[in-house]
Amino acid sequence: MASQDELGRRMEELGAGFDSERDPIESRWGGDTEAFYAVRGFGTRVGFGVWPALLVIDMTRAFCDPSYKVGCDQTATIEAIARLLAASRAAGIPVYYTTVAYRPDGQDGGVFVRKIPSLLELRLDDPASSEFDPRIAPVEGEGVVAKKYPSAFFGTSLIPMLVARGVDTLILSGCSTSGCIRATAIDAVSNGYRVIVPQEAVTDRAPGPHYSNLFDINAKYGDVVPLAEVLEHLDAAVAGRPARSGVR
Repeated sequence: MASQDELGRRMEELGAGFDSERDPIESRWGGDTEAFYAVRGFGTRVGFGVWPALLVIDMTRAFCDPSYKVGCDQTATIEAIARLLAASRAAGIPVYYTTVAYRPDGQDGGVFVRKIPSLLELRLDDPASSEFDPRIAPVEGEGVVAKKYPSAFFGTSLIPMLVARGVDTLILSGCSTSGCIRATAIDAVSNGYRVIVPQEAVTDRAPGPHYSNLFDINAKYGDVVPLAEVLEHLDAAVAGRPARSGVR
């Protein structure tokens, strides 16, 4: 079995030289892989349903500040999410955020925080670590879901919140692609939601895990598409779709 260092080097190679604005995610692994998946029926586009919602996952100080062990510079992703938020708010679709923090002793994080001890930097007695980045913070009326584990669905009230608003499609943004984005995508499709992932609006700590998980999400769980495509869809909704009473 390859060592962690060897795996890390290989993932960096896989992530190198990819242009998310130019290249479809399935092309990152070459024509043979793309054809292999396509001929076996993986990666079919599902598209948007009738009523989408935007979910902003874990874009809090600890994840956006490189001084935290779990954090990194997420400026480009924050800028992309800011554009998504503006379009979503203009379209009048629901917007939800997730946040995560733990007791100092980590009891509420179970085995997850034993696997990733640096998560204990996000502490309930240090609310600054879980403050949202002010450039993409929630506004009045937008829901905030507190979670302890990777998926935004696990142990939270997200499903009844979505059902109450008539949501059938989730646009996922935030971090990290290989962790909470992937876990949420799997739980979303498992619960009957269409999943849309704008490439530029999700991020990870290293390009290899980021792109390999985008490939896998696109093959099995949702549509990984350019940000511009999602913005175009939301802009069209503003121009042409009538308001739905009782769900906003």
